[in-house]
Formats: sequence, C-alpha cells, structure tokens
Amino acid sequence: MLSQKKQVLQHLKDRKSITSWEAIERYHATRLSAIIYDLKDDGHTIVSTRETDGKKWWAKYTLLEVVNNG
Repeated sequence: MLSQKKQVLQHLKDRKSITSWEAIERYHATRLSAIIYDLKDDGHTIVSTRETDGKKWWAKYTLLEVVNNG
C-alpha cells in the first residue's frame, strides 16, 4: 500500500491537479495541505488556486514540475 503522500504525488503526475475532496474520496487523505507542503519541501513545484461554485471556495493544487529523485 502506497503512503498518502505517494498516492497524491502519483495523482498529480497522472492528472496534473487535485482538490481536497478528491484526496478524501480517493485516498482518505484529510490533510491534503500538509501533504502538498511536504511535496513542495521535496522540491516539487505545486501551485494552489481558489475555485468556487458560487457558494463555496476550495483549493485546487496543480503540479507544474516533477523532480527526479533518482
């Protein structure tokens, strides 16, 4: 079983972006912002944007660059 961090990174590589709701539904990851922080600390370039449906706001994280860690 992959760690949530590895699952989120693979999701970003495959799909380019992720929201908290996707992370919860797919990987049971309730602390996506902490995972994103760790991935950024590892050297990945990830940006966040605010999205809305007119009633609620949420963050969407997008992978811009993949770091080759060997």
